[in-house]
Amino acid sequence: MVTIAVNGAAGRMGRTVIETAADRDLDVVVGLDVDDVDEVAGVPVVDAADAADALAEYDPDVVIDFTVPEATLALADACVETGVGMVVGTTGFEDDGLAELDAASESVPVLKATNFSRGIQVLLRTVTEAVRALDGYDLELLETHHNQKVDAPSGTANTILETVQAERDVEPVYGREGYAPRDEDEIGVFARRAGDVRGEHELVLAGNDEVVSLSHRAEDRAVFAAGALDAAAWLAGRDAGRYEFGQVIDED
Repeated sequence: MVTIAVNGAAGRMGRTVIETAADRDLDVVVGLDVDDVDEVAGVPVVDAADAADALAEYDPDVVIDFTVPEATLALADACVETGVGMVVGTTGFEDDGLAELDAASESVPVLKATNFSRGIQVLLRTVTEAVRALDGYDLELLETHHNQKVDAPSGTANTILETVQAERDVEPVYGREGYAPRDEDEIGVFARRAGDVRGEHELVLAGNDEVVSLSHRAEDRAVFAAGALDAAAWLAGRDAGRYEFGQVIDED
């Protein structure tokens, strides 16, 4: 059985990962968190500041991380020290933070994704085909998340943007105000924050008197938890290196 640790265990995604794992052939052996919490759903929780000691004691195969970049990078040091693989769902990294994860992957396996939904993986592949086929169509990207999300645009929106830019040379325009005529080589990017929306993303392609809308909506955080757990089971025992969630999907 693959054993798992969860960083950010007391957070909304951390709790969901632990609860979702209870119905699968995976064993969450310890949680890590900065809050003073003794346990979550029966799983012992240790202060994240003591991550290296906790990983050495509980010896998980993989740590699943949904936190903030600073916490993820501190965890990466602990994982390198103890030889534990990482599944990272945290978003909002700057370039130097991503470089630190790359450095960690030289010692342990690291799988990072901006979204662990299988549907999003299908959407990204569809985006590639649509942008390639509808060359010259106007592009607009909209995402909506809950009112506690701190990074904007979302990591998934940025991944969709990167997927578009791999096919077309377009520059993002983040919102519009005042006199703002549209340039044919731009893509509008818009972020909304409201309520408890789990995650909605839509790419609009418009031209030739027609509109194509490619969208995805997550109804429950368990979607992302299930994908992260699939990734953890797949990553366990692999060699050091950087991996993508698409590899997990392709090998199912």
